Amino acid sequence: MQDTPKGNRPHIAVFGRRNAGKSTLINSLCNQELALVSKIPGTTTDPVYKAMELLPLGPVMMIDTAGIDDSGDLGEMRVKKTYEVIRKTDLAVLVIDNQSEFGQYEKKLLDNFNKTNTPVVAVINKIDLAPNKTEVVAKLKEEYDLQPLLLSAESGQGIEELRDKIAAEMPQDTEEAFIVGDIVNPGQTVVLVTPIDTAAPKGRLILPQVQTIRDILDHDGISIICKETELKASLAALKEKPKLVITDSQAFMKVAADLDEDILLTGFSILFARYKGDLEIFLRGAKKLAELKADDKVLIAEACTHRRQADDIGTVKLPRWLRSKVGSSLEFDHVSGREYPENLSDYDLILHCGSCMLNRKELLSRLKEAEEAGVAVINYGMAIAQLHGILDRALKAFPAAYQLWQQQK
Repeated sequence: MQDTPKGNRPHIAVFGRRNAGKSTLINSLCNQELALVSKIPGTTTDPVYKAMELLPLGPVMMIDTAGIDDSGDLGEMRVKKTYEVIRKTDLAVLVIDNQSEFGQYEKKLLDNFNKTNTPVVAVINKIDLAPNKTEVVAKLKEEYDLQPLLLSAESGQGIEELRDKIAAEMPQDTEEAFIVGDIVNPGQTVVLVTPIDTAAPKGRLILPQVQTIRDILDHDGISIICKETELKASLAALKEKPKLVITDSQAFMKVAADLDEDILLTGFSILFARYKGDLEIFLRGAKKLAELKADDKVLIAEACTHRRQADDIGTVKLPRWLRSKVGSSLEFDHVSGREYPENLSDYDLILHCGSCMLNRKELLSRLKEAEEAGVAVINYGMAIAQLHGILDRALKAFPAAYQLWQQQK
């Protein structure tokens, strides 16, 4: 359970007013004291994330949020953070205090869930303290087609039914079924080129590389892993040519030069563009990248924070390559981690990282927000391939995407 990456876990977020019993509900669901519980309103401030096992689903990410009725300047900031959590929520649990009215706060949340296509399970809590709110049940059924569960998080009454309901309502397509399994047949060989430089984590591979290896094994393929400097020797040792070579984007040029044209080549970032995102949207971003003008403004967005190297890809290399191609006055802004600005319409293009630390829901939410703002998005790997003139070749492994790209050019 602990080995399941954060980005691969279904994200279940609990929403509601202050003191509705959200934290108590999470503790009761998990049979652990995971969340801090207090009668003081506003105990939960920032969203709290906890990786756990929730049967019958398995490994999940539980998120405890601040009350949606928080007040004051600080309270407004907390509410804003709560609403940002919806971007990554695969399933929401709305907790309604049995002693409170169903009103504007809950309606605003439910309208937001509908807008973002976020499935929701509604619960009326604290039924051991007051009569059931039959009018609230009727409103939820009539206005939102929701049948709330009646429970007591404190006593545990109804918690088992809630676990079953969460499992039943959880979307099944939180991720695509494969990374590379639809390209490689059983027994075919895939060579993975993984440069080991100062940016590589000591003693391990990065998450996309590990996940790709596992997907090849799951589909009965054969994995060969080497550095770009050993690619020629690795190919020479094979009796037959590999079906596919996958490389880190920064080694595209070196790898392409060492490969015969009849060997399929792509990058980890391109694989993850379709695994977690939408390859068609990124292709529109590739078209926009080719049309950038010298005075345009580009947002570079990374989903995690990491120690910057002297030649960092996001803050140094990509801006340098783009300015060399487009012009020195090209303007860049950078965000990292959970930050994603509201002023997306200020930008002409968004350059996004490979998103290995995001779940599929959050990346698709980011892409949707950009699309609504009229801004094109491309990820690092596809941008690097295009800037170095080999995006055509890197897309040939995906016939539909390749054909679409040829039509857009």
